[in-house]
Amino acid sequence: MAGNNSLVINVDIAETRVALIEGGSITELFVEREQDRSPVGNVYLGKVTRVLPGMQAAFIDISLDRAAFLHVEDVVPQEDMDNLLSGEEEEEEEHSHEEENGEPKPKAQARRVTRATPIRDVLKEGQSLMVQVSKGPIGTKGARVTSHVALPGRYVVYLPTVDHIGISKRIGNDQERRRLREAIEAVKPPQGGFIVRTVATGLTKKQLKADVGYLVKQWEQVSQRKSEVKSAPAMLYEDLDITLRVARDYFTENIDKIIIDSQSEYERLRSFIGTFLPERVNDVEFYQGRDPIFDEYGIEDEIARALSRKVPLSSGGYLIIDQAEALTAIDVNTGRFTGKGKDVEETIYQTNLEAVNEIAYQLRFRNIGGLIVLDFIDMERPKNRDRVYKALIEALKKDRATTTITRISDLGLIEMTRKRTRESLGRTLFEPCFFCDGTGQLQSKATICHEIVRQIRREKDSLPGYKVVVNAHPAICDMLKREHKVALEEAQNRFTRQIVVKPHKEYHLEQFDLKGA
Repeated sequence: MAGNNSLVINVDIAETRVALIEGGSITELFVEREQDRSPVGNVYLGKVTRVLPGMQAAFIDISLDRAAFLHVEDVVPQEDMDNLLSGEEEEEEEHSHEEENGEPKPKAQARRVTRATPIRDVLKEGQSLMVQVSKGPIGTKGARVTSHVALPGRYVVYLPTVDHIGISKRIGNDQERRRLREAIEAVKPPQGGFIVRTVATGLTKKQLKADVGYLVKQWEQVSQRKSEVKSAPAMLYEDLDITLRVARDYFTENIDKIIIDSQSEYERLRSFIGTFLPERVNDVEFYQGRDPIFDEYGIEDEIARALSRKVPLSSGGYLIIDQAEALTAIDVNTGRFTGKGKDVEETIYQTNLEAVNEIAYQLRFRNIGGLIVLDFIDMERPKNRDRVYKALIEALKKDRATTTITRISDLGLIEMTRKRTRESLGRTLFEPCFFCDGTGQLQSKATICHEIVRQIRREKDSLPGYKVVVNAHPAICDMLKREHKVALEEAQNRFTRQIVVKPHKEYHLEQFDLKGA
């Protein structure tokens, strides 16, 4: 492996992959392809195509394959946005700005539209408005967008449409939080607000000011671009590609180095890091080995292991992970693990406890989001159920995505949700099987043989000639001639037709057709 904590970047033809390694294990894998680059973070001038009062939402054309979804609470009224143009990161806490006498400062911000605001009061078909993609297309759903733009920098996130300062809750020191708030208040422009990111801990006011100035200039460029665009839809701002984005968001003090296998991208990455972390430019390494970089560091093997349906546990137990349209189910099994003592309850508890860490790892690595049901092995003792529940909460603290968890039930079930902003790794790397159409099942050969006989009965009077030719997959033809030979002869006698079986190796197993001859 490439060190205990590192970022390994594989730049290939039309595809870039990034592996985040923490503690010697791959915890996250990012994949970006040129033809389907994620639009998350991009800002567009969109056009309202449909307004749905019953859903308090609208569909916006932003030039993607499917229209984007905009909820009323994410709308900035057009008049307010025009005024702004003319003049999440992690969880944050609200902070209102007050003068020394206690009176609130005048806020240069957009009016917050609420859920109760009729959407037709703020949007109409054909209207153009600026939106940012907050969640990429997932499955059959289009992207989700918001009018509340957030421009991320290395140390802060700029919020042009709101006047508020947030400090990452991962910065636990109250004194440092106050210092950062005072520093950002001193350098922020009159318009907009900021979220101070975790990596800003210990920064000086000068360092923060440089990041703030860079983001404000970006917003000015977005505004300028909007004034130049003649018709919607049009892109106003494109977020960084995956190589620079992971350097901006993940190259923290906990990451020892970045290893990349492209000379041109290596130079570009060093130049980018030199703008905000010049002291760490030498922590970017160019890989010159003969083997592919992911093979050299064992990452390909780990990807194959981690993405299989059955995930083994070191004790001998295993997980079964099934991702469906509505939810993901994870089942815990003891397998060949029988424990070290005679206490069955203790064996079950140890298996569940081991499964907790693997589940937390798999959720993060596969980027599984939405509703998740965890089926632990039933535990009779309430204290064991409580320990497993607390262990899961602790294991999920390493995950950047927001999770909500219910307590473990008497049946050993935990229902949880994990925030989803992009497609899961499995859905990115795999597609439904064309043979079974993603069901994982096919009709049995015997079932297909019986269906052929029934179809002959249906069509025998409409087929010309004396013969009925059955065109089918070779395996089906073989079964008709062997196991179903007697049934086929009886069908010939009953229907008074000669039945001829003709194999076609290009046919799907379930495919067949009948012809008269």
